[in-house]
Amino acid sequence: MSSDHCRRPYSQEVVAVGVVVWERALRRLDSLVGEWVVEAEFPGQAVGAGRSVFEWALDGQFLVQRTEAPDPAPDSTAIVSVEPETGAYTQHYFDARGVVRLYAMSFDGEVWQLLREEEDFSPLSFRQRFTGRLSADGDSIHGVWEQSKDGSAQWETDFALTYRRSR
Repeated sequence: MSSDHCRRPYSQEVVAVGVVVWERALRRLDSLVGEWVVEAEFPGQAVGAGRSVFEWALDGQFLVQRTEAPDPAPDSTAIVSVEPETGAYTQHYFDARGVVRLYAMSFDGEVWQLLREEEDFSPLSFRQRFTGRLSADGDSIHGVWEQSKDGSAQWETDFALTYRRSR
């Protein structure tokens, strides 16, 4: 029996497990698909509502989020990818200021987290994280963006963000 023959069933099992993990990770994101009214709460500023649309792209391989935001927030586009073998998410973020960032993302169907702790396409002058919670009825997400400066372990609230499903 050749060594290739011995490895082949294991490789097929690994691939099959990876496909299942990947498909489950993609399906969890279904609860975000749709149109949302977005309300940001910046300290000391009155801000109008924006709009965010989550939709599948490229045959359901990526989740795209397009956001039209009122001042002072920029309009943005984010693309969520899923690592095929582990099911880990990465959010690729682009905004109207020309900012490009990568966020490690997790979403368990209820808690949505984004984390940026490493320099990527933009310098890392501060760390960022977002934590949002999807309501039981799936029609709202209440979250907060936080930042940490100078390598500090302390996180400070940047602004609160609420998504309300409109369609």
